[in-house]
Amino acid sequence: MPKLIYDTNEPPSSSSRFHGRQRSLESLLGGGRVARILLWRNKQLSAGILAGVTLIWVLFEVVEYHFLTLLCHLFIITMLIIFIWSNAAPLFDREPPRIPDIILSESTFRDMALSFHARFNQFMSILHDIACGKDLKMFLLAILSLWIISVIGSCCSALNLLYFGFLCLHTLPALYEQYEGEVDHIASKGSQDLKKIYNKFDTKVLDKIPRASKDKSKKVK
Repeated sequence: MPKLIYDTNEPPSSSSRFHGRQRSLESLLGGGRVARILLWRNKQLSAGILAGVTLIWVLFEVVEYHFLTLLCHLFIITMLIIFIWSNAAPLFDREPPRIPDIILSESTFRDMALSFHARFNQFMSILHDIACGKDLKMFLLAILSLWIISVIGSCCSALNLLYFGFLCLHTLPALYEQYEGEVDHIASKGSQDLKKIYNKFDTKVLDKIPRASKDKSKKVK
């Protein structure tokens, strides 16, 4: 079998991308600071976030720290540091610590509320369309996905599941960008195989389900 060779210096064309994707991966992720963090543009910042979340997971899951206990201990350490700094600052001719004021205007809260409201309505509209069965394929896919998540959730804790989701979100986009050509080739081939399986299931099972025709509904009226 011939081995596929991809030029890593040249980005794959839109025709070879999965589903003919035109936009870059960074633009699909929003193109902002979050996208740059997920794609590891700043390796120190991305590694620091990964280390911080991993430390939180170790504290709560491995060491079995309680959230309220950890919060109180953090406040105690912070207060001790501020106390020592404030009393030792005059001895070294340094200024005592100052806590910066955080000012949020009403327009900021209004913009955040409007953005959350619009996204929530969009999310609920998508759920409503899926639940109504307008797209049978999407409905079956949603049922299957929820069932898989429920099985995974019964096997591990919610914290482990959240941490695993964060690891996937924090590492997979960068890995995909590095091996985009190979992943798109495998994903397009897998998508074609899934379409064939669904078409067989559609012709053998779904098409045989009796549905009321429009003529019969008119006669009933």
